[in-house]
Amino acid sequence: MSTQHFTDLNFKQEVLESDLPVLVDFWASWCGPCKVIAPLIDEMAKEYAGKMKIGKVDVDASPKIATKYGVMSIPTIIFFKKGKVMNQLVGAASKLDLKRKIEENF
Repeated sequence: MSTQHFTDLNFKQEVLESDLPVLVDFWASWCGPCKVIAPLIDEMAKEYAGKMKIGKVDVDASPKIATKYGVMSIPTIIFFKKGKVMNQLVGAASKLDLKRKIEENF
């Protein structure tokens, strides 16, 4: 399974109403650190396929979601479980940091 793309239109259904835990990467195409962690997010999507959803929100294309969750810096990764925010990471994270946060929260 590959990284999903969440938007203002599908966020409620795909993230908040998901039976699986969800990792959401808030990013933008002009963000250097976002580009650095993009391959890690894709790896995690493959590694955790069937156990959790992993996707991205482009803050320029879907600003309502970013505003709702107080995303002030990108990349910001927010972990959701049963529609609730469980935790978040701000800034570029290593694969080890991502895995550790996933294991802590799910």
